[in-house]
Amino acid sequence: MADQGIARGSRADRRTSETLTEAANIAPQRAWGKGRLVAKSQGGRTRIAELYQEGCAKIRLPKTFDGSMEAVLINSSGGVTGGDRLNWAFEAGEGTRLTLTTQACEKIYKASAGTAAIETRLSAAAGARVDWLPQETILFDRASLSRALEIDLASDAVLLAVEAVLLGRKAMGEAVHAGLFRDRWRVTSGGKLIHAEDLTLADEIARLAARPAVLCSAPAFATLLYVAPDCEAVLSTLRAALARVAGAGVSHYRVGERDKLVARVVAADGFELRKILVPLISHLRKDASVPKVWTL
Repeated sequence: MADQGIARGSRADRRTSETLTEAANIAPQRAWGKGRLVAKSQGGRTRIAELYQEGCAKIRLPKTFDGSMEAVLINSSGGVTGGDRLNWAFEAGEGTRLTLTTQACEKIYKASAGTAAIETRLSAAAGARVDWLPQETILFDRASLSRALEIDLASDAVLLAVEAVLLGRKAMGEAVHAGLFRDRWRVTSGGKLIHAEDLTLADEIARLAARPAVLCSAPAFATLLYVAPDCEAVLSTLRAALARVAGAGVSHYRVGERDKLVARVVAADGFELRKILVPLISHLRKDASVPKVWTL
């Protein structure tokens, strides 16, 4: 009887071991989403020409009263982790005004395996204006994210693009010690490259970010890009606003026939970063406020 008990115990142990092995071999579930929006001008207002959404990528269009269109991007998976994939594509037709933002800050959680990828493609036709204004991206410790922003502008289209990143949430006592963050921008106008940048924070992010030439340990930073005919006219106002801010600056460039402004900002936390960015964004939007979801 004792031998039979041992045999039964051995079989149970083998079944448990086999079950655990099978569970370990199952690939973890990953989020995937694809969203696309095409805007057209009709009767002096920006209207929907095409709208497509699949997976966890959702697009909502709150009502506006000034003839423009505001699109709110939603990741219904509740955050991003290693192996997740999001793909966004937007087209602003001739004479349209399109503002793109996100429902909330996008949280990039610790990755147990793989790297998350977010790809965004924007295009603006003749006489169009696109404001790319997502809320902050929050990186958690050991997050792994690679994202790309590709923008194609007509020779007279206007672009305002802002990306802000938080290395953890200071109010929650969070910090990012290690991980991976890659950010790639490519902007063309009239078929010519007018802006390109690649940012990589990898491995020991805290040690890298502590360098004076990187972030000087600031956990919040942002890049603002403005491509428009009035860059030179608004430059003095932006410089005056940033002159009082330590760790911020703006530069004016002329690339071919296009003018652009590039501003870099670092701050002690997300709240301080917003206090700097919101007036700049509002000024470049001709005193229009930031998208409503920013204040909800």
